[in-house]
Amino acid sequence: MKKFFSVNDIDQLEATVQDALALKQSPVAHQDLGKNRTLGLVFLNPSLRTRMSTQKAAMNLGMNVMVMNMDKDGWALETRDGVVMDGTTVEHIREAAAVMGQYCDVLGLRCFPSLKDKEADYSEDLFNKFAEFCGVPLVSLESATRHPLQSLTDLITITEHKTRKRPKVVLAWAPHVKALPQAVPNSFSEWMARADREGLVDFCIAHPEGYELAEEFTPNTTIVHHLDDALQDADFVYVKNWSSYKQYGEILPVEGDWLLNEHKLKLTNQAKVMHCLPVRRDLELSSDILDGPNALVIQEAGNRVWAAQIVLKRILESLNKGA
Repeated sequence: MKKFFSVNDIDQLEATVQDALALKQSPVAHQDLGKNRTLGLVFLNPSLRTRMSTQKAAMNLGMNVMVMNMDKDGWALETRDGVVMDGTTVEHIREAAAVMGQYCDVLGLRCFPSLKDKEADYSEDLFNKFAEFCGVPLVSLESATRHPLQSLTDLITITEHKTRKRPKVVLAWAPHVKALPQAVPNSFSEWMARADREGLVDFCIAHPEGYELAEEFTPNTTIVHHLDDALQDADFVYVKNWSSYKQYGEILPVEGDWLLNEHKLKLTNQAKVMHCLPVRRDLELSSDILDGPNALVIQEAGNRVWAAQIVLKRILESLNKGA
């Protein structure tokens, strides 16, 4: 594996999930794999779970870890070519990414979208240029359009807790006070759509009209506009807010009650409730669910380690094979 950006970088989905669960049972069984290897984690945006879980995963594999907070400690990056850098940017991505690749064997990059320019965000210009210039394997720690480590985690969690072979999984839009990116729902939909095709889940999306995701992330996916309809017989409900894609980055008026609570949960098959965190209590998801037996958010967050570890393990195996 040379990079990890989307579900398309995984050859065998079910086998990858099982390998990750095996790592959970024996976290340090491959500690020699990363000996004398260094992982660099580059953050342009805040992080809690992604930062700590990826560091933990690397340590389990025997790697050294360096963290660079570009938004606080680094120089302002220029990504455009052919411009005179006489403004606020100090260092070009060509040099910055290349230098980091000199210090590290593997890099991880986290960069959020602006939510102002759809074409710019969905071009993934920053991630793609970083991948081009760094010269080492690159892992997405969340980009403008995807959060693949989170989505792999989610599939691991569903597999671990399912009570029937092909559980019904619902991605449920939730309210919020600010415009949020589509990266998590895009990625979750992309991974679950593939899992659906491979017979691992039965996937559908519930969101108000106007909150459709880009079609590339929802191929052949059932989409409904009433939460109660989607909840019928659901085994897992993944709660997440996102802003409009068509009216890019906007918060649109919504009719109906989209807050998942204990009353609505009765419509499901005693569904387990998931959220990538952080979550705004009693706005996105009710406290009675978060504090109740159906919530999987803490277990889900814990599984972030094994998602990161299986990805890093496969990258290290590729590096060591070529050494």
